[in-house]
Amino acid sequence: MSRKLKYNLNPVGCLADLRLAAAFLTILPVGAQYDDQSRHARGDLAAAAWSFPIVGLFLGAASGLVYALTIWLGSTTWLAATLGVAVLVLLCGALHEDGLGDFADGMGGTSRERRLAIMRDSQAGNFALVVLLLVFAARIGAVAAIAVPSDVFTALLAAAAVSRAAMVVVMLMLPAARDDGLGADAGRPGRGTALAAVLTALLIALPGLGAVATAACLVGAAIGSGLIAVLALKRLGGQTGDVLGAVQLLSELASLLLISLMI
Repeated sequence: MSRKLKYNLNPVGCLADLRLAAAFLTILPVGAQYDDQSRHARGDLAAAAWSFPIVGLFLGAASGLVYALTIWLGSTTWLAATLGVAVLVLLCGALHEDGLGDFADGMGGTSRERRLAIMRDSQAGNFALVVLLLVFAARIGAVAAIAVPSDVFTALLAAAAVSRAAMVVVMLMLPAARDDGLGADAGRPGRGTALAAVLTALLIALPGLGAVATAACLVGAAIGSGLIAVLALKRLGGQTGDVLGAVQLLSELASLLLISLMI
């Protein structure tokens, strides 16, 4: 049964949700903390998950500004794209990359228990290294293909927001694969929280991208998150923190690739 979540419906509560989401998704000093040592009731993060796309908005803006500044200084598109993507990685503390790498390694296991054990191993294996290299290169390529700084800015905003809304949807759709760990501790958001996250992401993406490119962004996120979700359900029995990281990264990549074809 789903547990009833406590929602913050006032400005102070909304700000607290946003700070908790930023503490979880980034390394920014936001005055909140979400880790193994911090004390949060189960479900606090799930209730705050509606604000994940807003965190994505700030991350995408930072990445887009670095890209635009690098172009303004006379750099090549490829170097600017590399620096822009690097900013996303650094501001998140490579959280999502770590998740995707662990997920890729885990898929090589021969049983559910073995896969989950591999995903808890802190050392990256060959699968992780290859997948992360390909995804990093593809993200750079997608940004470089968009090229125009204003278009890159709006694309990064949209992809960062929509991909983090995809995390919330997967948190809702899949049960936790373990009784402990992030997937269990975060809790399961309600339908209202997931809907709020998706609508927030749409409000971020639509003004800058327009209807067609926004639709492409959503399709990309659905493809990326759907692929990871299906694999996670089939091979792990549900979601973990690593699964959510993989969902974000693949959703963002697929969104950027499809946006690059539409702009």
